[in-house]
This record gives sequence, C-alpha cells and structure tokens, in this order.
Amino acid sequence: MTTSASQTHGYDTVQRAASYLRERLPVQPRFSLTLGSGLGGLADEIEGAVRIPYAEIPDFPVSTAPGHAGELVAGTLAGQPVMAYKGRVHFYEGYRMEQVIFPVRVAYALGARDFLITSACGGLRDDWSAGDLMLHRDYINMTGTNPLIGPNDTRLGERFPGMYDAYDPEYAEVVRSVARAQDLNLREGVYVSISGPSYASRAELRAFRLLGADAIGMSTVPEVIAARHLGARVIGLSTVTDLAIPEREHHADEQEVIQVAQASSQRFRALIKGVLERL
Repeated sequence: MTTSASQTHGYDTVQRAASYLRERLPVQPRFSLTLGSGLGGLADEIEGAVRIPYAEIPDFPVSTAPGHAGELVAGTLAGQPVMAYKGRVHFYEGYRMEQVIFPVRVAYALGARDFLITSACGGLRDDWSAGDLMLHRDYINMTGTNPLIGPNDTRLGERFPGMYDAYDPEYAEVVRSVARAQDLNLREGVYVSISGPSYASRAELRAFRLLGADAIGMSTVPEVIAARHLGARVIGLSTVTDLAIPEREHHADEQEVIQVAQASSQRFRALIKGVLERL
C-alpha cells in the first residue's frame, strides 16, 4: 500500500465518514443509488428512510449544482436495502477528483456492492428524443483526468483496474428485461464525459460522434471508474434531457434539463424499482 499526505479523502477519511453513517443508517445497504439532475424524486419513495444532509457527514463534499439536493437517504426500496445520494458533486464545481468519488467509496465501505449510477445527459443522435431513457453500454472519458491518478492504496483496489466491462453485462440484461416488461423504449449507448461546466462546442460534438459517443454529460464516469476499482458491479442509466445536435440552433439550458428530467421521472423511477425487484 502507498499513501500520500496530499490525499485528504483517502482510505482513512472514507472509514471515518462510514463509521459516522453506520451508527445512523437503518440498513446495511446492498445498493448505492446516485441520483442526478432532476432525478432525486426516487429517494422520496424509500421506506423507513433516514435522511442525512451531506454537510453533516465528516469530510463529505456538498452539492452546489442546480437540481442536486445534497442529502443521503437510506432505507428500503422495492424490498432492497439501499442508500441513495440525492444529488452528487462534480469536478466542475471545483472539487478534486478524490472528492468527486468519495461518496462511492463511502457507500462501498458501508457494504454496498451494487451501484446504480444515474444522470441527465444530452443525446448526440437525431433519431432520439428529449425524455428518452438510456442504458449505458460503455463510456469515453474526456474529462482530461482520471480519479485514480496518484498513489494507489491497495485497500481500495488494484493499481490498474480493467474497464472492459465497466457496466456489468449481466445486470444490463436485467435492465433490458425490465424495460421490455414495462413496454419502455429503452435507448442504449456510449456516454462521453466532459469536465464542464461549459457545454461542448459544435466541433466537439461532431468529434464525439465520430468517436462513437451517443450521449454526453459532465458526471458518472469518474464514479463508475471508482466503483470498478473497488470491485463493485455497476449499472449506468441516464435521462436524455436534451439533444445536443451541432447542426441545430437550439441548445437546452440548465432549467430545461431539470424540467425534462422531472417530466420523465415517473418512467425512470418505475424502471429502477423494477430492476431492484429483479435483483
């Protein structure tokens, strides 16, 4: 194991936050749910819920982005013990990557081994529509960095984790099966992650399409990398809140993104609960 004094959100800090939460959560979670922009309503359906603001958790980063409530909600959902992050933090908020992935590591320390990571995204395909739901097949990391850069602590994972199956193939098939049962037109695609906070230029969007991306966002991928580094199983789901088509004139603003996510939330919540029931 190698550690560094500069890693202020490393293993020991993770354990301190987990110890604080372990005494307060009503369940030992199997599932960790990260709920992105406008998707936090699912947390309100958790039964026997305990709610803890991020600001009360030792060393925990606090959400500042619109549509991110910034609280942890734990209890039972669809018969499963879960913890849900109602909002996340992003690299563009000025947090270091070790802070962005800190919630993932805390959830794992609390016992979560299955991670369902959600987000709002922009669709890069003109045959898609705002409001569609997308299952992540793979990702392209265009943030300019990696959350695992720096000394590696072997208590958190191996030095060079593989990402060929970053999104669990067996769990992805469960999602497809549930979508079919719900008669849901589930999109599938490759998500490209950028740092933000500015939206991509027209030339960048064209380049991302050439690289094979189907959707674009400013989150998710660092958390997926961190979860896989730990050895957890991951499902990625997004609401396509707008179409980022470079040939078009209109580009959605942050309020439109949140509104579309909220309008699609009933289908989104039904899909996630169906998946939890199957697993």
